[in-house]
Amino acid sequence: MITSDHGYYCEGIMAASNQPASRLATVYNYGSINIDHVYRVPHLVRPGETLSSTDYQIVLGGKGANQTIALARAGGQASHWGQLGRADDWALETLKDAGANIDNVALLESASGHTVIQVDDDGENAIVLFGGTNQRFTPERIGELINGADSDGWLLLQNECNAIEDVIRQALARGLKVAFNPAPMTPAIRELPLSELSLLFVNRGEAAALVELEEDSDADTLIEALQTALPGVNIVLTLGSEGAWRLDGERGDTLYQPARPVQAVDTTGAGDTFIGYYMAALQAGFDDTTCLERATAAAALAVQRAGAATGIPTVEEVETFLQVAARQP
Repeated sequence: MITSDHGYYCEGIMAASNQPASRLATVYNYGSINIDHVYRVPHLVRPGETLSSTDYQIVLGGKGANQTIALARAGGQASHWGQLGRADDWALETLKDAGANIDNVALLESASGHTVIQVDDDGENAIVLFGGTNQRFTPERIGELINGADSDGWLLLQNECNAIEDVIRQALARGLKVAFNPAPMTPAIRELPLSELSLLFVNRGEAAALVELEEDSDADTLIEALQTALPGVNIVLTLGSEGAWRLDGERGDTLYQPARPVQAVDTTGAGDTFIGYYMAALQAGFDDTTCLERATAAAALAVQRAGAATGIPTVEEVETFLQVAARQP
């Protein structure tokens, strides 16, 4: 079982031991920062179609930034490692206001990573991504970041920045525990040292691609294939409205958490919210069941709101949601 070696208290989160401690082991997020251009549409645009948007927003996004914000709003200790175009420095205020450490976000003279996002009336989305500054990390900067990290911390990363393999291997050599969310999923992911991860987050599509199964494979099939392909690795499999699973790499057992029944408005960023809240609960020393409960509750709140970073709930909102849910029959 992956748990923190300590019991901690952090704003809004009481650790399993219920005892305060001096600090949380930091989660360093080597993560993308994007500027999201979000268009509200009646349906996702079809090939050859010109479609009018009913709303338009420019907001902070990127899987990395979203996960850092969620982790920080959950009461976790988050330090973001990122790069952003200097002209978009306004976007850092959201990270800072959430409570994240942004000392290691560099401002470059080139274009920021950005996305064009369609969100339809059913809450589904389609996204076009440009990597920009997220793809410009140099070996020198990566070395500085890794060498400056506390060796008792976690490294969290996704697949929207460059040099992922180098970052993972250097973090492992430094002694950091590594949590990886292979999104967006590419064939090169299978060549990474996944067997050395402490935690792997995958959704249905990522899991299916990783083990080379059809995307509509059922949960049991995916779980069996993941455990066969990555024995010893702790895995969290998220399945949207079908809930989430925690696969224990040490014991080989599984834990299931049903999804919360809510009406989705916008699913953008729900997976990132889940991961951030899961990591914060793990960091605070909660057991696996509580980590799943808190993460699914946060994701349920996020899908009821428009936007990615703007839809991520506070820890107080998640606590209230869980209290209300516990009173319902």
